[in-house]
Amino acid sequence: MSKTLTQELFDQLKDKKSSKGYTLSNVIMTGVVTPHLGVGATAGDEECWDIFKDLYYPVIKGWHGYDAYTQKHPVDLDPSKLWFTDEQRETFNKYVVSTRIRAARNISGFALPAGATAEERSGVEAVLKQAFSGLSGELAGTYYELGGLTEEQTKFLLERGFLFQIPTSRNLLTGAGAARSWPNNRGIFHNEAQTALCWVNEEDHCRIISMELGGDIPSVFTRFCALSNALKASAEANNTKLMWNETLGFLGTCPSNLGTGLRASVMVCLPFFNKLMEGTNHEDKELLEHVCSAYDLQPRGSAGEHSAAVGAKFDVSNKQRLGFSEVELVQKMIDGVSKVIKLEKMLEAGATPAEIRAILEAEKSGTA
Repeated sequence: MSKTLTQELFDQLKDKKSSKGYTLSNVIMTGVVTPHLGVGATAGDEECWDIFKDLYYPVIKGWHGYDAYTQKHPVDLDPSKLWFTDEQRETFNKYVVSTRIRAARNISGFALPAGATAEERSGVEAVLKQAFSGLSGELAGTYYELGGLTEEQTKFLLERGFLFQIPTSRNLLTGAGAARSWPNNRGIFHNEAQTALCWVNEEDHCRIISMELGGDIPSVFTRFCALSNALKASAEANNTKLMWNETLGFLGTCPSNLGTGLRASVMVCLPFFNKLMEGTNHEDKELLEHVCSAYDLQPRGSAGEHSAAVGAKFDVSNKQRLGFSEVELVQKMIDGVSKVIKLEKMLEAGATPAEIRAILEAEKSGTA
């Protein structure tokens, strides 16, 4: 945001306001009070994405490499299109501890959490509770109101990592204004098998998460698509729709989560890459980062960004969100992680970091 917001652009946008009252001051507040978060801009409602696009679009370009002025974003939620061979399934089940796919969904007509009134938060929760009550079969489950959790329920959700972040002065929720009236009209839904999870009125209206142990990515993606379609049907039953347009895809609070908003990740065990990270050679310590980047992936530690890899387990996910469909991004994750595991096997067999870097260079130049 700070790189984009020149004095000229500030003067152009400073007096603009959405019909729900979101101003430029609101848009840039996270960048002012929490500059360490990186993006520095939020939207308070659907209208903001047009009114303040001359600020958002360059930010989007810098973050995603996507030109929102000229490009159109595809959508594809058909899990049958994934290519996942029996050999890949066997390899993933050996190296991958767990799989998780998540994305944001927001209900058109209501302000986003950063700009919502108490009445709007209540309205969003009502639409989503209706959606949850209509889920059946594998997806049927329980909705927990955050403000009404018992001590036992809180412990249950915490132990499983199901509770979302609590607002602090260091996170986006507070800086963006999304933490007002906390914890009212916020909640968590999960199915009986604990493989489908939804967060209500956190950073977005709904964060849908599909997960399971092991590396059966098509299974996880199929459940994710079913959740997304259920929310779409519930919104339409309430005479509205999900926030979406052909330029930015699914709309949300933060420019980093537009388009698919999808993060498909695996917790993968990579002891030989991890051994290099624990060494003293700086170039070798960053080898996994370079490998993942070459395949448009992002590695994190076991507990998320900036954390350590406990037991040599890394959270590896797609880096892109915009310009590719859901199927394309999940496929890129499958293909990229397959290559990361192949290089891990080479390190195990005695390949040197220099040889791994040479492979990356050859692939980049097209000579591999």
